[in-house]
Amino acid sequence: MAAIIKETQSIKQAVTLINGIDPGKFPRLLSRILQKLHLKAERSFSEEEEEKLQSAFSLEKQDLQLILETVSFILEQAVYHNVKPASLQQQLENVHLNPEKAEAFAQAWATTGQETVEKFRQRMFAPKKLESVGWQLSLQMAQSTQAKMKSPRAVLELGVRSEDSENSEKMFVEFSHEELLDFYSKLETIQAQLDSLT
Repeated sequence: MAAIIKETQSIKQAVTLINGIDPGKFPRLLSRILQKLHLKAERSFSEEEEEKLQSAFSLEKQDLQLILETVSFILEQAVYHNVKPASLQQQLENVHLNPEKAEAFAQAWATTGQETVEKFRQRMFAPKKLESVGWQLSLQMAQSTQAKMKSPRAVLELGVRSEDSENSEKMFVEFSHEELLDFYSKLETIQAQLDSLT
């Protein structure tokens, strides 16, 4: 398998810092990051927890940030490539992570890796998800410049919800007859492409 973790300067620096972490505390750090990895808008640790980690691991703030970002990056790569625990361990040893820490990664991945991959699969890719559609029609009969006219308008009411929100918000989109026809044509194309994938 091709290397999912390249030995960049940043990775080298992070590996040195990770190798220096107390082996008894490292698996808990990994476990916490894995639990929250699929949540885009949420950090693994609060500010207060990060301060406690700094003192527990005797690290500077930027060093702790580098460790947290690197561990998250490694786990995200494992999710993306859906690697086996043994392969992950070998790749980490190839970038000079000590065997004890590489084994901790492999064990954490063996325990919750598939669950994490599944959470990523279920996560929404778009920031908002369509929940409801309403509509109404109106007919404009006159304008100050034109006494007689017929201008039909359609208004779509879209109920959308953010992934990390319980409440949905309403969006209104107005279409003329031609715009609605064009929109419908695009939806038909999308539907055809979806049908061809299934």
